[in-house]
Amino acid sequence: MFVDALRGLWESSGFYALTWQHGVMIVVACVLIYLAIVREFEPLLLLPIAFGVLLVNLPLNGLMNSPTDAEVGGLLYYLYQGVKLGIYPSIIFMGIGAMTDFGPLIARPSNFFMGAGAQFGIAVAFVVAIALGFDPKEAGSIAIIGGADGPTAIFLTSKLAPHLLPAIAIAAYSYMALIPIIQPPIMRAMTSKKERELKMKQLRPVSKLEKVCFPIIVTILCVLLLPPVAPLIGMFMLGNLFKESGVVERLSETAQNNLINIVTIFLGLTVGATASAETFLKAETLKVIVLGLAAFMFSTIGGLVIGKFMCVVTKGKVNPLIGSAGVSAVPMAARISHLEGQKANPTNWLLMHAIGPNVSGVIGSAVAAGILLSLFG
Repeated sequence: MFVDALRGLWESSGFYALTWQHGVMIVVACVLIYLAIVREFEPLLLLPIAFGVLLVNLPLNGLMNSPTDAEVGGLLYYLYQGVKLGIYPSIIFMGIGAMTDFGPLIARPSNFFMGAGAQFGIAVAFVVAIALGFDPKEAGSIAIIGGADGPTAIFLTSKLAPHLLPAIAIAAYSYMALIPIIQPPIMRAMTSKKERELKMKQLRPVSKLEKVCFPIIVTILCVLLLPPVAPLIGMFMLGNLFKESGVVERLSETAQNNLINIVTIFLGLTVGATASAETFLKAETLKVIVLGLAAFMFSTIGGLVIGKFMCVVTKGKVNPLIGSAGVSAVPMAARISHLEGQKANPTNWLLMHAIGPNVSGVIGSAVAAGILLSLFG
């Protein structure tokens, strides 16, 4: 009887149900945890995502179980509804908006062209995904990885192709975290040392009136043009209006800190928890990851091409390196542009100039998601 009890205890344990597929995903989770802690690759998101991957691949814990007539669902199942319903990405956009300074973009509106050019990878990945047999909804969800905007990728995928969410979310955030590795070789290959050495003039001062009017005008134009983009653009611009109005400091501080931190934990943990061995270890997942990398690289190339064009048009007043910041990874992509400029010319200071294309890329990727939702949603 004692032996039977021990056998029953063993057979009810996670060790008994553990498969090699679970083992692979546990290793993947540990690698991601290493990258987050040791290499500090986007740790605020990568660490909860990695731990979510770890938890869901420890068998029989029921954390992602759906509710039944007999039992309630698992904890992470309920938290995941914020992802499924598009709530968490929109709230994160509000926090990002509250931390964003649109001054460089307002001072040089031509930065919009570099932000638009950096969406080139979305178009390339969409066409290639269709050629590989994905349907338009799946292709659109994969392509948006090229925008280097994790919340937008999650928002769009949850609407168009939720079954691809684990692969797309992990790919999107992994490539955002790997910007310091992926972008610099492309930047150096596409620009000459002389171009990278170019110093840019200080931007003109931007008035408070301009900063207050900007989020209102962008909201009106974008939402009227593409209604599906309202959750992302609306929350993004609301957060920025909190910051620039100067009359709701408490709301701005909450959006920038406590609120976005809480939602980031829930979003990262539950997105990671969708990457179970059963859903993640498929040939389809490998295709998504490769296509996502291609999309991100072509987006960087697109931004640099527009940057080089503007350098020619302005007769050397624009350093083409800032074009690579047109991807939406704020502010990491802008920092990489700045650092590459300083390697070529230690007196170069491109950070504020690169912020303009960077924040325009956030708007650009949200607009691209709105177009894809309008076409295929």
